Amino acid sequence: MTRTFTQIVATTDVHSALDRADSLLPHLYGLRATSLIADCGDFFEGTGYYQLGKGASEREILTTLYDVLAPGNHGWPHYFEPSLREMTVCANAVDDSTGRPLFDRIRIVDLQGRRVAVTAVIGVSAFHTIRADQRAGHRVTDPATVLRELMLEHHHHVDAWMVLSHSGFETDLELAVACPFVDVIFAGHCHSSTYGPLNVGDTLVVKGGELAAGYAAAEPVGSGWAARTAPFPDTGTVPAELAALKEKIAFTGRMLAARLGAVNEPYRDTELDRHRLLQDIADRLHTGLGADAVILNDTTLRPTRLTDVLTLGDLLAIEPFDNQLVHAFLPAAYTADTDGLLTHLAEQVGPLAIAPRPLPQEIRSVLTTDYLADTYFGGRTHEAGLRLGQTVRRTVATPLPDQEEGAR
Repeated sequence: MTRTFTQIVATTDVHSALDRADSLLPHLYGLRATSLIADCGDFFEGTGYYQLGKGASEREILTTLYDVLAPGNHGWPHYFEPSLREMTVCANAVDDSTGRPLFDRIRIVDLQGRRVAVTAVIGVSAFHTIRADQRAGHRVTDPATVLRELMLEHHHHVDAWMVLSHSGFETDLELAVACPFVDVIFAGHCHSSTYGPLNVGDTLVVKGGELAAGYAAAEPVGSGWAARTAPFPDTGTVPAELAALKEKIAFTGRMLAARLGAVNEPYRDTELDRHRLLQDIADRLHTGLGADAVILNDTTLRPTRLTDVLTLGDLLAIEPFDNQLVHAFLPAAYTADTDGLLTHLAEQVGPLAIAPRPLPQEIRSVLTTDYLADTYFGGRTHEAGLRLGQTVRRTVATPLPDQEEGAR
């Protein structure tokens, strides 16, 4: 198919929300004829579709419908797969030892007679939320500095600059101030209620709806650019070329409908309060497993609306990252300063659920997730033989009569 680009379309933070595939697939397919299709990161991880399919359907969507990708902190290793790496751009992710870029830094496309540079950056804070083992040997440089360097290298044969940013909307407003030559910044990572477009000088900052709810678009208008956001329609006819992919997704959806138990009060018929649930879990683990202390972070779980029955899809939406519970020693710098440890962790990963409260000053080890242990505690000492998802299931739901165990 011959394609003539009239606009750039960008999704962000889809997070494997493939329950909306019937909306996303046909609409992006229809836009491809006249649109450069981009994603601002975190296409992977976040639902049971990812946990059961290991990213196969997401990969097929990207390689079939998209043209250029920004890497996100979720699913970071996927962007190094050959089929996706050749689609990925990122100006500020480099090899830690050589300083060489991990991905292509720029793509230049023709759009309505303009030579448009498309590049991407990942925010420093977003990068540091990647599991330590996944980003080993990698580092990021300052996004504004590297964008200015790119501009100086290519300004003589580029008419406009588009940045796919996986940094957060507020951070992108600051980036627009630092790099006023950028025409449009497509924002991602933040999960905020701000979508724009907002003007920062002559730069537009705009973000599409997360979780496959919608997209952002930019097109030339006069000597400048216009940007907008749009939802994916609720329904659509999936083209024949994507029928096999649709059926693969639907098959996984049927697996996720498996019933796991009756939802307990106070979690029934309401959106999950993840801090309340995690604190309940932390208290149970502290008393039930006899751990000296338990530290869990709220962002391990996702707020999900529950009805009266917990399904496998519900469970994997609540705990989409398949965390193991492990024991870990406290970092040496914090063995005598647990308050300092909690402050440091909260700055990095957000609100915490801890037990007991306050933490004893003399503790040397904690029960936590493998993510926190490997990323912030310097590694695990041994596994607890229990996954966080199992504790979520036991806390949120009671098995149905005559129900077999082992659904997860």
